[in-house]
Amino acid sequence: MKYCSGLKQQQDKDLDNLNGLRCALPQHTTLAVMGAIALGLGGCNPTTAPRESATPEPEETLQVVTTFLPMTQFTTAVAGDRAIVTQLLPTNVGPHDYQAKPSDAQAITEADVLVKNGLEMEVFLDDTIENAANPDLLIIDSSEGVPTLTTEDHDEEHTESDHDKAEGDDHAHAEHGHDHGEFNPHIWLDPKRAIQQVENIRDGLIAADPAGEPEYTANAEAFIADLKTLDAEITAQLAPFFGQTFVVFHDFAPYFAESYGLNVEMLVGIPEENPSPEAVKQVMETVQAEGLSTIMTEPQAGQESFASIAKDLGIRVSVFDPGETGAPDAVNSDDYLQIMRQNTENLVAGFEAPDQAGSPIWLPDFATIMPELPLLQGVSRW
Repeated sequence: MKYCSGLKQQQDKDLDNLNGLRCALPQHTTLAVMGAIALGLGGCNPTTAPRESATPEPEETLQVVTTFLPMTQFTTAVAGDRAIVTQLLPTNVGPHDYQAKPSDAQAITEADVLVKNGLEMEVFLDDTIENAANPDLLIIDSSEGVPTLTTEDHDEEHTESDHDKAEGDDHAHAEHGHDHGEFNPHIWLDPKRAIQQVENIRDGLIAADPAGEPEYTANAEAFIADLKTLDAEITAQLAPFFGQTFVVFHDFAPYFAESYGLNVEMLVGIPEENPSPEAVKQVMETVQAEGLSTIMTEPQAGQESFASIAKDLGIRVSVFDPGETGAPDAVNSDDYLQIMRQNTENLVAGFEAPDQAGSPIWLPDFATIMPELPLLQGVSRW
């Protein structure tokens, strides 16, 4: 600013000299000289450079597809607002008996990342991924490195190398075409293992979107803190019942039981399986031998079978929700935390309930646990 002010004063002096010069020179010479001086006097006038756009090109938002509810809940916790998370399965349909649709392959075709539980939980995925033909798809197997339990022996723990060698169960369920593989897949029901799944999801999202590392890291750290708090709460609540047994409908609870020093008995392997007379007899013998006053059904399956057993034994029925299905809006991490806390409260109440033969049976109101959802063609609600 000071430079231009001084130059303006000099330009005024030059104009005075120019007026005197016009009188002393011939007319044609005067015009030429004045033109040259005028060009010089314009040197301090501001010039406008071509304007570049101040708005940067918008970055494409990361597109993430998840398989079923726990994977969605964990992924949304880590992704936050930086990615669009879409669940492949309807929230009221579990992965055990899911039949893939052409739209699933299309969703994977358009995705950048696919998050799955792994451990043969999503047996429909292999063909769907192949049909999607998306060579750029990054697949996050959230079970990678998570200690597993075999389907046959819940007391035997395996490492990642065992998991990698798994080739599945040779005895696939004939009626439904799906059974748990060699390793039980329900790792998300143990908060300790859930932490490892969240870490795997975090690392996968960072690999797909390195610029988002600070956000993914911070989000994961916050949710892991919540999981550690949850684990501490469950440990304290269940400590008085160490070594006790609880009964569930299908084989989803071995990781939870192992983590908190409990034993678990189940009626069937997968929710769609019809219990055999031998399995019913074994559960009834367990209930009587352990002096149980409560058995744990689930929102997705088992109500009729457990109601019949409870009636015969004069015991109660409560709920342990494996969280595989839920309401349409049950896709956030808080939903997972809420379900796990409710499961623990129900277990504690069952352990504390007196063994009163012939006492009234309490059947849960499943309409309040699982709101009525539109049924898909060929898919049962439970």
